[in-house]
Amino acid sequence: MNEAQDLLGATAAAVGRGGADAVDLVEAAARVAWSTVVEPGDSVAGLLVQALGAERSFALVRAALDDGLQGLLDTCTDEAVPGAESTAAFAETVRVALERWGPRLGRVDVLATLDAARSVGARLVVPGTASWPRAVDDLGPHAPVVLWTRSGRRASGPALAVVGSRANTVAGAEATAEIASTAADAGCTVVSGGAYGIDATAHRVAVAAGTPTVAVLAGGIDQLYPTGNVELLRNVARQGTLLAESPPGTRPTRWRFLARNRLIAALGAATVVVEAGARSGALNTAHHAAQLGRPVFAVPGAFSSSASVGCHRLVADGRAQIVVGAGDPVDAVLGAHGRSVRGRSSRRGDEPRGDEPLGGGRQDPEVVRVLDALGRRALDEQEIAVRAGMSTGAVVDALALAELQGLVRHTVGGWARS
Repeated sequence: MNEAQDLLGATAAAVGRGGADAVDLVEAAARVAWSTVVEPGDSVAGLLVQALGAERSFALVRAALDDGLQGLLDTCTDEAVPGAESTAAFAETVRVALERWGPRLGRVDVLATLDAARSVGARLVVPGTASWPRAVDDLGPHAPVVLWTRSGRRASGPALAVVGSRANTVAGAEATAEIASTAADAGCTVVSGGAYGIDATAHRVAVAAGTPTVAVLAGGIDQLYPTGNVELLRNVARQGTLLAESPPGTRPTRWRFLARNRLIAALGAATVVVEAGARSGALNTAHHAAQLGRPVFAVPGAFSSSASVGCHRLVADGRAQIVVGAGDPVDAVLGAHGRSVRGRSSRRGDEPRGDEPLGGGRQDPEVVRVLDALGRRALDEQEIAVRAGMSTGAVVDALALAELQGLVRHTVGGWARS
């Protein structure tokens, strides 16, 4: 009895104030149990949880491990679980699933999982709570059974997923900065995967612009990976949200990176691929977005660039729209809200005419003004704004782009030339 009370108390604490009153704590605890047994996106587990409930389905699965499948199969047939009418095929699917779940079923420790989450300040998010992102429900049986978050500021408004190569080019970083900055200006949340390259650039620009950003992790909420982005991910947690579906302690692996891509695609109202090689994981995200009916965009590059092969193939195959201007993917996100960023000037100056080449960050007029404003000592954004005659927001954007170019660095005393 005491153990059951301890479990419900720990679950209530993990869900947090307000959320604990909105959900069935027994169901929430059962969802945590399920999450420790299955890998992300397990459709058989998702189907059982959605059709029978987390607690009931988990109890039936544990019983099946000891007593055989028949009781579980009979229940699925009685409850008209989708697919159960194909008796032989469904039975084989469940049998194979039970084989992969079996090794973990005997090691389930929900209290330990909740304690591990609490130790890093993570919260449990389940369907029914205000923090649950309803967009992931579009994944159907592939939706996560739980989510874990570390958040200093809840994301609100429409979201744009920005993904691309880990080994980006300078042109790719500049394009990412422009798109992320435009999204931030329009009040959009920037969603990405926290990886090196394009992901990191998108998060950094959002952080610099003071807008919410979401990083979806491939492992547990306590696994800040890659190690070179630990400080960036901590900044994301302070200003936006870190999100994970695997329980704390789960190490990132190749298949978990691919599985988490479906969450990035689901969270974004549109997805833009900035740079992608022929076998880039970003293409996997684009595939998920297309399957969900979300708009997909790709940024073009030099035809000789290996970093743009994947983007060009997406466009050539009709699986993505070409990005002509930074506002294109943002417009797709805002379209349902009757808003648009087309036709307005860019934060970094007017959009170029069709007969003018795109300038790099070093020629960006606002970057030039910020660099000119920096003297021998480090300055904060407010002082730079005064010296440059620019708004603070424009200064923040320009500094973010200049930092990506390696032209400035942030020190204890403020911003200084590199």
